[in-house]
Amino acid sequence: MAVNVRKLEALLQLVARDVVPFVRCASGLHLRRYQEDVAQAVVRSVTLGLGHTFVVIFPRQSGKNELQAQLQAYLLMLFSGQRAEMVQVCPTWKPQADNAMARLEAVLNGNLLLRRRWEKHHGHVYQVGKARLTFLSGSPTSNIVGATASLLLSIDEAQEIQTEKFDKEIAPMAASTHATRVLWGTAWTANTLLAREEAAALSLQRQDGIRRVWRLDCQAVAREVPAYGAFVAEQVGRLGRNHPMVRTQYFSEDLDAAGGLFSPQRLALIRGSHPSQQAPQAGCIYVMALDVAGEDEGGGLGEPLRKAGQRDATALTIARADLASPDAQGCQRPTYRIVHRYLWVGVKHSGLFGEITRLAAHWGARYLVCDATGVGAGLTSFLAQALGPRVLPFVFNRATKSDLGWAFLALVDSGRLKDHAPAAAPCSAELNELHALFFNQLAHCHYEIQPGPEKRIRWGVPDGTRNQETGQLVHDDLVISAALLGVLDRQAWSLPGAAAIIHAPDPLDDMKGY
Repeated sequence: MAVNVRKLEALLQLVARDVVPFVRCASGLHLRRYQEDVAQAVVRSVTLGLGHTFVVIFPRQSGKNELQAQLQAYLLMLFSGQRAEMVQVCPTWKPQADNAMARLEAVLNGNLLLRRRWEKHHGHVYQVGKARLTFLSGSPTSNIVGATASLLLSIDEAQEIQTEKFDKEIAPMAASTHATRVLWGTAWTANTLLAREEAAALSLQRQDGIRRVWRLDCQAVAREVPAYGAFVAEQVGRLGRNHPMVRTQYFSEDLDAAGGLFSPQRLALIRGSHPSQQAPQAGCIYVMALDVAGEDEGGGLGEPLRKAGQRDATALTIARADLASPDAQGCQRPTYRIVHRYLWVGVKHSGLFGEITRLAAHWGARYLVCDATGVGAGLTSFLAQALGPRVLPFVFNRATKSDLGWAFLALVDSGRLKDHAPAAAPCSAELNELHALFFNQLAHCHYEIQPGPEKRIRWGVPDGTRNQETGQLVHDDLVISAALLGVLDRQAWSLPGAAAIIHAPDPLDDMKGY
């Protein structure tokens, strides 16, 4: 019994002296060096009443949330003898605040000094002695006016908190108390709350030399955790180094909030050297992707190319799926080499049905991804009846088009989407015209990243866009058709043989919801 008393006395001395040895002794956790630096700076500001504002930008899965929980547990212990208030704001209640509370409870239960002392009130307030920590949602519709932070105001995933919400309802929580503020997050766009507060903190840092900003990338983490470097290398191989999720979530690089979607570098990645094809080659796997437009009365199949100023067309992309080695999830992810395409304007869907089923038979298509939105629903239904489970319906809405955009960029940035080279033969003039039209549409594609935790992107050719050289309207039907190939990464691929219909994990799923 005396040994336990001495141990507790030693731990209590650590509580009052230093967060790092306290965490190590009380919970058995060894903070990494980059975590220690942040912890020491925050605790110093809190204990001395300095009221600093810190910005902590860590790559995904590098221990940011674990550090938050350890800091919160330490401060609850340290100030348990006096009335003290801390507030943690998360972008959403479910799942982010729920996850943060579960992580804190795990830390409290694993701490020798706290496991029998902490209490939980009202489902979101944690208390040790007189010190309390309140979790709140920072979603646009939450009502959080009136909360006060006397010690610490912590804003998690600050890049997902609306600036107006922060200025009006969150920042005032520390206004009268001179509490320390910490904004945590990962890089996203240059116009987020996190980026704004980072700029302000850097300005103060340059003035007085007190470090207020930590922006780490995956390489800094990998120096201490080699396994993390291997994990990031896998993500880069799957999505490409320049994919927006890789750049922001792992290399901590901000994106422009809007702009052209396909840079010259991306366009160069799409240009392939393989020839176009008029017919399938033996032993190869072919897939098709169909973007459906409206029909005109009396429309036939005799006018495949759009005339100047006409509306969207129905576009069909045919690609050869070259299987690579399985990835870490045991799933084949092919390289898609576009070999042929078709474009029809105003064609009746009854005529398209017969033509597409004929082409599917001609190419032996393993899959046909079909736009089942609006006018495409009926055609997709008839194709599914004729071709069976090879038809994969895709319904466009704000969320699904955003997901498709990220998947499309994953194909492009990882080098797994290649268009055929222009053909020299005179009989390929129409195909070459479509090839040039495809790249013209790509060059006119724009994107806008939407605020919020969903990380949605609006993308496509803006309505009314005209080619500056010809004055003709530019559409994005060929681009959408090619993008639908990204749906195929959800399939469980195998070597040539019977089609596999089992869904495989989406490579972007682990990036959603943050």
